[in-house]
Amino acid sequence: MTLAGVELGAAEVRETHAGVVFLVCDRAYKLKKPVNLGFLDFSTRQRRLDACRREVELNRRLAPDVYLGVADVTDERGEPSDHLVVMRRMPQQRRLLALIAAGAPLAGHILTLARLLAVFHAGAQRSDRITEQGGRDALAARWEASFEQVQRVAGDVLPAATFDEVRRRTRVFLAGRTALFAARQAAERIVDGHGDLIAEDVFCLDDGPRVLDCLEFDDRLRWLDGLDDAAFLAMDLEHHGRADLAAAFLDAYAEFGGDPAPASLRHHYVAYRAFVRAKVACLRHEQGAPEARAEAIAYTELARAHLRAGAVRLVLVGGLPGAGKSTLAARLADQLGAVLLSSDRLRKELAGLAPQAPAPAAYGAGIYTPEHSRRCYAELLRRARELLARGESVVLDASWIRAGDRGLAAAVAEETHSEPVALRCTLPAGAAAERIATRGTATPSDADPVIAAAMAADADPWPEAVAVPTAGTPDDVATAALAVVTGAA
Repeated sequence: MTLAGVELGAAEVRETHAGVVFLVCDRAYKLKKPVNLGFLDFSTRQRRLDACRREVELNRRLAPDVYLGVADVTDERGEPSDHLVVMRRMPQQRRLLALIAAGAPLAGHILTLARLLAVFHAGAQRSDRITEQGGRDALAARWEASFEQVQRVAGDVLPAATFDEVRRRTRVFLAGRTALFAARQAAERIVDGHGDLIAEDVFCLDDGPRVLDCLEFDDRLRWLDGLDDAAFLAMDLEHHGRADLAAAFLDAYAEFGGDPAPASLRHHYVAYRAFVRAKVACLRHEQGAPEARAEAIAYTELARAHLRAGAVRLVLVGGLPGAGKSTLAARLADQLGAVLLSSDRLRKELAGLAPQAPAPAAYGAGIYTPEHSRRCYAELLRRARELLARGESVVLDASWIRAGDRGLAAAVAEETHSEPVALRCTLPAGAAAERIATRGTATPSDADPVIAAAMAADADPWPEAVAVPTAGTPDDVATAALAVVTGAA
């Protein structure tokens, strides 16, 4: 078999389930196999020709100097018998996966790759049909299709408890995030992207990266949120032991693309990509590849870890004045990447006062009447509801002495399918009074030891909260509380 006078029989040959690649000198020639695998159909020469042309067209978007065109394969009579994608051959030692294995410095390459992908997405095709595929329902359908395929082999390959947790956490996240996905669609974050971005198909050259082999056989699988596209490579980097590069890549992509996505969505897309890989490994195991079991388990564990990390939480941090709830709430919000909302600050805002403006009053008077308190907690929970629906975890700093207010918070968590966590800061009254006396004026709280005693006498029982003693250092208290929060579900 010859191509333009080149004898392909002398080539280095690599084979996949759908094609054969011939490596000759500085060229690579890709031949489509005459197969129909259901999700792709190369059964006729015209279909293979169309697929070759489509592959070149799509991949030239990211690597125009690599995809050189489509050539004919000729038979003994010189007549076309098939077709090839003609590519510039890439140096194997510059493959990103090879560089990872070699321990090469990659920070600069990762930064450049993130910029390339962000620029590509900025100019990528958009349309109503494309945008539809980035919606919550479309993503949920893809998840459910994967669950259905894995279900029949989960007991033999995957631990049932792990599979069930992945499915449960996925469904919970998607159920409560309608506003998040609608906002992504409205902001035109859904693009005709790459769809199969893995380290094996990235080459880090001196003049910049080349990204090859986009998904061309099903447009709908390439129509996705740009963050989903980026998350595929992040997942692959982490799978190959470079979680540091994965995080750096997503951070840089978000910066270059001006993408304000919450951390929960990043985690969700990484989990989705990991579970797709787990599904493929499960199917390979079913087809007679016993070594695929370990791979399936590893990918599923990666998906579970990111679904746990990306859980959307509503954390109530309560307690009496001086017990350290504001200090703990701020530290938890920082560590969780959550939004912090404070009742003391909000109460002053609703009253038209600056946060540090003093407004002392007797217990239940001034801006601390039951009516003011109800208004404050209602607004606190309204803001929390909007944030939770958009994928942001929220830490609410308030006394939470009323069971009714806590019940409303629980309803918000249920409505937004968020994980509720209740923490009650505890400290002996004498130590709390000393803290109040020494905290100065740079605080929105107006409470004093007399108010604290009145609140203690008037507080409703809060048995469902986890008591957090706050007599230790702020770091130790936050560490103990964080363990409660992250292990809540």
